[in-house]
Amino acid sequence: MITLTYLGAERAIPNYNTMGVAKAALEAATRYIARDLGPQGIRVNAISAGAMRTLSLAGISGGRGMLAQGRALSALKEDTSMEGVAGAALWLLSDLGRSTTGEIVHVDAGFHMMGLPGGEDT
Repeated sequence: MITLTYLGAERAIPNYNTMGVAKAALEAATRYIARDLGPQGIRVNAISAGAMRTLSLAGISGGRGMLAQGRALSALKEDTSMEGVAGAALWLLSDLGRSTTGEIVHVDAGFHMMGLPGGEDT
């Protein structure tokens, strides 16, 4: 099983509001369901995708700006690609993801792990 989540579950994101709380609950549920279904051989994981051009993003005030900021502040300096998210899902669903359960896999060009912006030349 795979679900989709967002960094707003872990950090306070402007204008994400109640969805952040809902995503945090979803991530907790992912861990508990993974524990409960593990003995049956069922793996349960979540993919935390970066901002992408979707209907969900269109519903967030300032969503378009999130794309530009995500690209600028990510480690890879690129947008999150739908192909990258799909590839992570295929990995988790395949035998290559065998022993992986209860995880939140970030597919966001490294945005989630960055600290302060800049510093490339310092």
